[in-house]
Amino acid sequence: MFKHFFFSVLLCSVSFAHAKEFEIDLELGEEINEVCAGCHGEYGEGGKQGEYPRLAGLPADYIAQQLKLFKDEKRRNMPMRPYANERELPEEDIPSIAAFLSQIELTTQMPEFDEDTSAYDKLLIAKKVFNIPKVEGNIALGKKTYKTECKSCHGKKGMGKKNSDMPQLTGQYTEYMIKQIRLIAKGEREHDNDADFFAELKAEEVQSIMAYLSVMDD
Repeated sequence: MFKHFFFSVLLCSVSFAHAKEFEIDLELGEEINEVCAGCHGEYGEGGKQGEYPRLAGLPADYIAQQLKLFKDEKRRNMPMRPYANERELPEEDIPSIAAFLSQIELTTQMPEFDEDTSAYDKLLIAKKVFNIPKVEGNIALGKKTYKTECKSCHGKKGMGKKNSDMPQLTGQYTEYMIKQIRLIAKGEREHDNDADFFAELKAEEVQSIMAYLSVMDD
């Protein structure tokens, strides 16, 4: 019951910024997520220190956009190739899995339990607790750089924008974000801003931004 308490069925017509108009079916999204969970976790929490990024709570438009890029091989990622293709993930299914993942909420700390809470329920709740470890670095410099270069798109607190394709950065794996910065800098991943900005970022600046973001979800 715990697993399904926020997974009610929703059928509606929706138009994503980067997709045609299709119906959203959260039950279908949950079914598709059983495949995604092998790498990204049952609740979209990711794993292996960012080898597989967090998907939970990311904007549906962003998830749909990235899946389309994987399918079109405009964003190359070998682990995704067996799954992001028309046979395994038809275009009409993308809004459902995107919506399903976007509405999963992860907390940053364990709640207080009453004496009636079973050990099993505690275990299930623990799976949804996700907090990025603190990263060493110049937090003040990271804050300054973030506010100058990143805030306008990713939000004041790094939580992205829900009704857009701007993802949250706070609460995402540090190693994953560093890897994506490198890919953008090399022109191997698309980004709205010029890749030159990322190529010119010094290692200290990247580390400082990561340090700042790592304390934002505390």
